[in-house]
Amino acid sequence: MGVWSSGGGEVKWSFVDSKKRRLTHPYPANPPPQQQQLYQPFRPPPSPLPPKFRSLDIPGRLEVLANRLGLWFEYAPLIPSLYREGFTPPSIEEITGVSGVEQNRLIVGSQVRDSLVQSNTDEELMSFFDTGGAELLYEIRLLSASQRAEAVRYIVENRLDAKGAQDLARAIKDFPRRQMDKGWSRFDYGLPGDCLSFMYYRQSREHRNPSEERTAALNQALELAVSESARNEVLRELEGGKDETEEKGDDLGAPVRVPVVTMHSGEVAEASSVVFLPVCKAEEGVELILEAPFECRSGGDFGVVEAEKEWKRWVVLPGWEPLARLKEGGIAVVFNDASVIPWKANRWYMEEAIIVVTDRSRKEVELDGAFYLAMVDGALKVDRESELKEMGVKECIGTVILVVRPPKYGTSDQLSDEDWE
Repeated sequence: MGVWSSGGGEVKWSFVDSKKRRLTHPYPANPPPQQQQLYQPFRPPPSPLPPKFRSLDIPGRLEVLANRLGLWFEYAPLIPSLYREGFTPPSIEEITGVSGVEQNRLIVGSQVRDSLVQSNTDEELMSFFDTGGAELLYEIRLLSASQRAEAVRYIVENRLDAKGAQDLARAIKDFPRRQMDKGWSRFDYGLPGDCLSFMYYRQSREHRNPSEERTAALNQALELAVSESARNEVLRELEGGKDETEEKGDDLGAPVRVPVVTMHSGEVAEASSVVFLPVCKAEEGVELILEAPFECRSGGDFGVVEAEKEWKRWVVLPGWEPLARLKEGGIAVVFNDASVIPWKANRWYMEEAIIVVTDRSRKEVELDGAFYLAMVDGALKVDRESELKEMGVKECIGTVILVVRPPKYGTSDQLSDEDWE
């Protein structure tokens, strides 16, 4: 039945449920609107310091650092906290004895360790770095998260020291950039051991054959190789294997490939060997190219580079295989427009500067399929052997052995051999 009820001057209509003996409302009353709370009290971010160090004042933090109280990755965050208080690396070193180099190593090492923990790296592996691990983890700082996990496992399993960890990180970082090098496809990028093996395999080709240095590098590569294909490649090289072009000797019908490499920022700094080449701009003409130093050698205890004559411009490039084989006569010719290269313009052409590395000791136009730097219709350009022969050209400036494109941020594409017309 329905009843009237009033309270506080407000009249409501309700129903009495005779079975359940309680009041029910046909429509719920609208709740009063809640006032939006615009002000939010300040909540400081969580402290990066371990709980046992959070209550320490500045003298307490300095004492922990001075006496190395705790594990290294626990007291490492104290260093940036002191920086925020106005301390500098020299002032911390003066008070605690922790050098600026070690401060940086502790900070970076702890950051690498944190990334590994966040990636759910096995705790047993991580415990290996509890004592003196900053120096090891610091060396793999440039690797990605997945690469760090594999590198850590390899470091632990092989008990690498800091130098070994540094070589491993460089080998992993450098491997994708070596696609043009001989034997690259035989090594597995997913295996840290294969990356290290390829580093020594590549270095062996920078020594004379035969030589003790070459054999030692190949033996090291064989010891580190993990995949069967990598081991077979190193064994073939140890047994005196040669490139297909070397086995064919003077067979002028063999295909010729000119690598086109895109430089990476910092690649020269990370290279184990480099090559110095004199530089000429294409618009400066043939005469200046021919006048450039023909020979450049390094020697002495410090590897001082000495050229046969003075020159205004030089370029330093990583010791890629085509450059490592270049004995003399090399020159880097800079073109402001890449259209001088006979590649497929509809796919790859871009108006960009390029370096054409040319071997001036090989001037005869004779090798089928090779590319040469020559004067064509009054202009300096790169042309194929067949085109030059049709024009009656028998001798040119030199044979093109490598084309270098400038660094491209956000891309790692490299021009393959098939993109040449």
